Amino acid sequence: MEKSNFNRRAFILRLLKAGGVIAGAGAAGFLFYDPNGLPRPGQEMAGVYLPDFSLPEQKGKMAVAHGSDREKTLRAALDAIGGMKAFVQKGDRVVLKVNAAFASPAAISATTHPDLVEAAVRVCFEAGAASVIVTDNPINDPASCFSLTGIGPAARSSGAEVMLPREDLFRPVTVPGAKLIRNWPLLYGPFASANKLIGLAPIKDHHRSGASMTMKNWYGLLGGRRNIFHQDIHTTITELAQMATPTLVILDGTVTMMQNGPTGGSFSDLKPTQTMIVSTDPVAADAFGATLLERKLSELPHIGRAEAAGVGTADYHSLSPEILSNIS
Repeated sequence: MEKSNFNRRAFILRLLKAGGVIAGAGAAGFLFYDPNGLPRPGQEMAGVYLPDFSLPEQKGKMAVAHGSDREKTLRAALDAIGGMKAFVQKGDRVVLKVNAAFASPAAISATTHPDLVEAAVRVCFEAGAASVIVTDNPINDPASCFSLTGIGPAARSSGAEVMLPREDLFRPVTVPGAKLIRNWPLLYGPFASANKLIGLAPIKDHHRSGASMTMKNWYGLLGGRRNIFHQDIHTTITELAQMATPTLVILDGTVTMMQNGPTGGSFSDLKPTQTMIVSTDPVAADAFGATLLERKLSELPHIGRAEAAGVGTADYHSLSPEILSNIS
């Protein structure tokens, strides 16, 4: 009888352990589940990485143009570092990564301005691009964001394809050596055949990171419940900067959101700073952008961390940037 009772107790213990394993697996399954249908870490999918889109011969290029007309300042800054033809050649397939995060009008300056999108698409085609894709994974409904910001109509009217996020466009990515971005869904579809990458970002305040500029812009390539990355935002931005190595970044400081970012919502949050920054070094571009936000680099740790990780230099003066004034 004692032996029988022992066997029953052992059997019950095994059942309890098995139940714990099942419950744990169920909890893990819940964590991996995404209500939007985007792939989550742990799903059986082939991992990918973004290639290096930079051009070694164009390393360390930077120009800053002052003026209120986005197309004119963009062209002036590009011309100062060799023109778009130095970065985009005939037959190239270009991805323009915009910030279309919110369904808000362009005048609020929370997203990439449609005038800049249209101008960037146009100069890419003038340089000989075979195709241009404009993309982002917005926080709000993608179709509404691309429509209400004006980014979608601007891109299409200038000949680009707008690629909205879909489940089949995501693949898991792991940034080498990363602590956070590991086996995480990446909006990879737009890059499947691309050979050039250009980031287009506004300069704005951000309540967690202190600033949202070119390196933070890559956040829009992530899927899943990416809001968890805001818990360690400076590490996240550093890893994003390691994940994406662009051909060129374009940082729009024509109007800067000085406070209440990243969404803003009031014209009182904005300041006309009339500056367009174009660079092959995203760290340098963001370091210059910080001056328009009136922020010290010590207030934006991700810039120093990205520099330490070898992404670029925070000392933009060392690039001897071309400064162009009164572009009209």
